[in-house]
Amino acid sequence: MLTFMAVHAHPDDEASSTGGVLARYAAEGIRTVVVTCTDGRCGDGPDGVKPGDAGHDPEAVATLRRAELEAAAKVLGVDHLELLGYPDSGMMGWATNDAPGSFWTVPVETAAARLAELIRRYEPDVIVTYDERGGYGHPDHIQTHRITMAALEQAPVAKVYWSAIPRSWMAGFQERMAGLGVEWDEQPTRDDEQEIDWSEMGTPDDQVTSWVDTKAYGSEKFDALAAHASQGENIFFLRMGKEKFTELMGMETFIRVHDTTGVPTPEDDLFAGLR
Repeated sequence: MLTFMAVHAHPDDEASSTGGVLARYAAEGIRTVVVTCTDGRCGDGPDGVKPGDAGHDPEAVATLRRAELEAAAKVLGVDHLELLGYPDSGMMGWATNDAPGSFWTVPVETAAARLAELIRRYEPDVIVTYDERGGYGHPDHIQTHRITMAALEQAPVAKVYWSAIPRSWMAGFQERMAGLGVEWDEQPTRDDEQEIDWSEMGTPDDQVTSWVDTKAYGSEKFDALAAHASQGENIFFLRMGKEKFTELMGMETFIRVHDTTGVPTPEDDLFAGLR
């Protein structure tokens, strides 16, 4: 049996960056496994209450987000959900980064040994995780990258990918939304309050090796994201409705960083050469 494993940092990451491929490969009869490294306790609480604010209960948030993750995994047809259960470290620079036991503080070799055990158990043919920057610099995403690559040294697999967003998509994001009739008047800023230069965001297009069409599974990806209702950052995409969401988010892209098949790139299937 072919097996696909996605290794993610938090509940909801599985839906936002790999929801399409998880749903697609499950529908194609491939066994799917999601490994979630943290409990998401540094996410929003009920009614959008933020970490550190009155009323934010990290334990309650972790319990809620586990339930949301289980619901999303069911929507995506995930066969096996594995939770490493490390406390969420919060955004870079938060005090929670250095809290005892936080994922960011766990020795890489310790967490990698646990993940290597799961890799040996499920024997995935394909693994997806983040690049060395964790996509956007979140400490838990960076740590997820580190432990995954360390685990793969102990338990190699046929093909390994990092999630990527082509730079051309980021540069044209506002225009693409406008073309879909989606109003968006927010200008994101960095931590230093400087406006983001969209042309410098994402991965250079010539480094993206794999372009997987998941439009047929846009409904599942949308519903999986909706299952994480407690997280306010998801609401914008859900306001689009399924049709516009699918058109905007219906292609998932990756960088192939390890391959034993010899299949040329670019490729349109992470299992190219394996079936």
